[in-house]
Amino acid sequence: MIDAWLRLPAFWLFTVLVAAYAFTGILWSWVSFWSPLSLRVRTLNGVVAPFFGSVGILFSLLTGFLANDITEHQRLAWRAVHKEASAISSVFSLSVASASDMAEIRAALQAYAEAVVTDEWPKLARDQHSAITDAAMSELLRRVSDSAISREAGQALHNNLLRAALDIRDARGDRLSLASDQTDRLNWATVLLLGLFTQLAIALVHLERPNAQAAALFVFSLAAVVALGLIALQDHPFKGTIRISPAPLQRAVSLIVPP
Repeated sequence: MIDAWLRLPAFWLFTVLVAAYAFTGILWSWVSFWSPLSLRVRTLNGVVAPFFGSVGILFSLLTGFLANDITEHQRLAWRAVHKEASAISSVFSLSVASASDMAEIRAALQAYAEAVVTDEWPKLARDQHSAITDAAMSELLRRVSDSAISREAGQALHNNLLRAALDIRDARGDRLSLASDQTDRLNWATVLLLGLFTQLAIALVHLERPNAQAAALFVFSLAAVVALGLIALQDHPFKGTIRISPAPLQRAVSLIVPP
């Protein structure tokens, strides 16, 4: 359920958040003052305001931890994309600087880079796998690992070429692992539930005045919706409203294939 919510467009993502917190806020007010249980609930009057603070602090801390984890994922994804683009440029530069003919390596590199941009990148947003890019990566590594390169271009250049090609593979692996990472779903469930408990705590410390309770619930719910919504927009680094751009890889492709 949480995963389906996080996949929604920005408008619907915020709409679901607003609806959920509005419903629960209205529910707590109704239970407190207008439900058949209201008289019994109001016997709990006397819960002091610092009680709300303990629940609110838990909500704030876990929301901060969640935001930090998601921001770190975004940062790592950004680094992986730039590392991959830089390694592609390095392989191309080394192949051009070599005294031997490396046209086959450049062709394999071009096929890989174009497969990433045109096939794999769109599939990242749909959680799909790109067999074309897998094949292109395997072909590039096969070309670069050819022992004839050491004899024709020198061992030093071949080592650098292999290292750059392995950097491409490693950066792609990091990018794919970050794209499929869903380890924060339990954290999301915890934060969302703590938001509801914080609403309940606010309701318990405002059992004397319905208007004051409604105002406090409104302010907290609005703040929670804004904060959680903005965090949720960044949950997936390669899809949604706030996502990593493929521009570095596109520039690498344009380097290999001049316009």
